[in-house]
Amino acid sequence: MTTKELSPITEALLETAEGLHRVGIMDDAAYEKITLRHLGPKSLSVAQPISGEEIRTLREKANLSQAAFARFLNLTTGYVSQLERGVKKPSGPALTLLNVIRRKGLEAIL
Repeated sequence: MTTKELSPITEALLETAEGLHRVGIMDDAAYEKITLRHLGPKSLSVAQPISGEEIRTLREKANLSQAAFARFLNLTTGYVSQLERGVKKPSGPALTLLNVIRRKGLEAIL
C-alpha cells in the first residue's frame, strides 16, 4: 500500500483534531472516524507485548475461567493456559485482542 503525502491543510486539521481529542473536547467516537487514509502510516499502532501474568490478571479481573476467556478470544483453553504460564507468547489477532482488553476491558470485544 502506498500513501500519498498529506497536504498542509490536512496535516493542520489532523493536528487540531488530535489536540481537541487530547483535551476532551472531541469524543472518542468522533476522533476514531478519522481514517487511516488521512493519518498515513505513522498512525499504525503496534500491539504491545503482554506477559502471562498480565493475561491471567485480565482473565481473573473479568471473573472468567480459562475456558470462558478462551471462548471470547476464539482460542483453545490449552493455548490460554500456555499463554498464562509463559510457555507461549501471544501474537497476531490474539495479541491485538488482549491489548484491547487491557486498555478498554472485556466489554470492548463483547
